[in-house]
Amino acid sequence: MTINVGVSTASVWPQTATTAFELAATLGYDGVELMVWADPISQDPAAIRRRSRQFGVPVLAVHAPCLLITQRVWSPRPEERLRRSVQAAQDLDASTVVIHPPFRWQRKYAEGFADLVRELEDSSGVAIAVENMFPVRRFGRQVSAFDPSIDPTDVGYRNYTLDLSHTSAAGEDALALRERMGAALTHLHLADGTGVPRDEHLVPGRGTQPCAQVCESLAEDGFAGQVVLEINTRRARTAAERAKDLAEALLFARLHLGQ
Repeated sequence: MTINVGVSTASVWPQTATTAFELAATLGYDGVELMVWADPISQDPAAIRRRSRQFGVPVLAVHAPCLLITQRVWSPRPEERLRRSVQAAQDLDASTVVIHPPFRWQRKYAEGFADLVRELEDSSGVAIAVENMFPVRRFGRQVSAFDPSIDPTDVGYRNYTLDLSHTSAAGEDALALRERMGAALTHLHLADGTGVPRDEHLVPGRGTQPCAQVCESLAEDGFAGQVVLEINTRRARTAAERAKDLAEALLFARLHLGQ
């Protein structure tokens, strides 16, 4: 089975989702992951469907608006944002929704989060893949902003997203986390990091994370999910530089997935 390799629309920021579809088509990606955030196009499933058809690039996954900067996109209620994300995935024929664990201050949402995820998966058929996160540094020490922790395997879900930039920022053993996720690993955010305590999202191969080993293990195991390049190209000085980084990232993925 060939593993689909997509690119996150976040990988072209500050450009819009339209640029992500265009580059995905030009470079030969299998699809995109739609990051729903400040970009107005990303918040409009009908507009995204038009771009998908225009460029011949499917939407593989929808990343729910759960960043600090997207707390009022679609709704101020996190439960409603997750429901809207699942509906968007259905409208776009995407098989997966990527979601972060609840923030600690979202107490009511956190209490019912696992049940809500199960309910929505059962009713929609969409996999809701809960993502590993990383702590933040405050007053000289690291603290988690997430409930109950940065590691979704502490709760246990049917589907997980493994983000290798986040394991780097957390100082976590990515291979051990991949092992804990086991067959429930549904979605990989392929990016790299150097181990500094911040979310770098480097082109894979430019940091210290075991990006190659993770990809190779997925190929060996007959992984049926998606691999999505979620890299940071905001420092690209030209469109050509951005395309070069995304082409290098795709080549890395194809190589280590045995494609």
